[in-house]
Amino acid sequence: MGEALGTFLLVFTVGCNVMTGNAVWGGVSIGSVLMVAIYALGGISGANFNPAVSLALGLSKRLEWSDVFTYMVVQISSGVAAAFCYAGLFGASFPLAPAFGFNATHAGLCEVLYTFMLCFVVLNVAACNKVKGNQYYGLAIGFVIVAGAYGAGAVSGGCFNPAVALGIGASSFAKGGASWLVIYPLCEFAGACLAAGLFRLVRPDEFGSPKNGIEDILSEFLGTFMLVLTVGLNVLGKSPAGAFSIAASLMCMIYALGDVSGAHFNPAVTTAILLSGRCPEIDLKTTVKYFAAQLFGGVSAAYTYSFIHGGGSFALKPGAGFSLYSVFVAEAVFTFVLCYVVLAAAVSGTTKTTTMFGLAIGACVTVGGNAIGAISGGCLNPAVAWGIALSHFDSLSTGCAYTCFELVGAVAAAAVFSFTHSVDSEKKALV
Repeated sequence: MGEALGTFLLVFTVGCNVMTGNAVWGGVSIGSVLMVAIYALGGISGANFNPAVSLALGLSKRLEWSDVFTYMVVQISSGVAAAFCYAGLFGASFPLAPAFGFNATHAGLCEVLYTFMLCFVVLNVAACNKVKGNQYYGLAIGFVIVAGAYGAGAVSGGCFNPAVALGIGASSFAKGGASWLVIYPLCEFAGACLAAGLFRLVRPDEFGSPKNGIEDILSEFLGTFMLVLTVGLNVLGKSPAGAFSIAASLMCMIYALGDVSGAHFNPAVTTAILLSGRCPEIDLKTTVKYFAAQLFGGVSAAYTYSFIHGGGSFALKPGAGFSLYSVFVAEAVFTFVLCYVVLAAAVSGTTKTTTMFGLAIGACVTVGGNAIGAISGGCLNPAVAWGIALSHFDSLSTGCAYTCFELVGAVAAAAVFSFTHSVDSEKKALV
């Protein structure tokens, strides 16, 4: 009953938002209904509400296969019922298909990648023994939808769930497009398989295997990749809520991988942590490895979003009416904010929080993206800057400039942190 109720509410909310044309708040509404249903029903059924999530849990030995198939039947049935309910409410429905100008490859890739993100976050925050008992699981899972709905949603519609896809497709079957009833679920199940495989790689100890030495580097690559992919898809898709969507992607991946690599996903953040001296495991050698993983993740993501948009890209440059000096001030100040909050919320022994750290750090992107997006684009991250620069070849010199500005912010954050949080060192000395 829990799976039936949660899936019904999710799909019905999707349909109502689409039918009323709620472009600005639709993704937040859908992500929020998933979040609240997870908190309400997680202790009853596990709150999958998604056949792809159930598959990922089965592949990861977190759900019995008999339950996986039972859950899938219930989820799909409830999704179809919800779709016919919203179609009856509005007297119309909408088709399951890529947006105009995109094909099956573009839409399918979006569905694979963000279903992967959803299932991967579920596995890491709700099916991982190391973080058992945390209170952020519902927030992290629900807001994956916010991360994917605006950028990827402009390409594929943003289902990330076979119950959603099959519900939409069944309620609009008379309008044609029967082939999408096969393509979308297959892509979403592929994303689930990818999530289960990478979950084993970043957390081999969860399966009784020794660590392989690549967990932290893979973690930094994956987090940076999903962050920069979300940046590019929001910009190219002219999202009405870009900064919030990008912030959500950062927050969700921080919650998923924070205890694996520290979830920096940003060379400026790694620099600030190194200079703070508060994390002995982040030495110069590790910093170089993190830089490489982050930059490779950012550049790979940039070419991915460019491919999805048919070779489209955008320049890294000051906004209209602004100079590089304006960019310097904007990027340095708000990269400072981001790095300082990371140090305070995730590193300090005095102000560190075990629940709100991901939300606090992610919110810095909402702050900076809205405050200086019109000035510099609000990168706050050399991996973002270089991803944009290398996928748009006339931006290379600007990529160097942005990186320098952001690193200035990181250095300033470490310096101010050492002053405001000197109490950490005093407490340690007393112990």
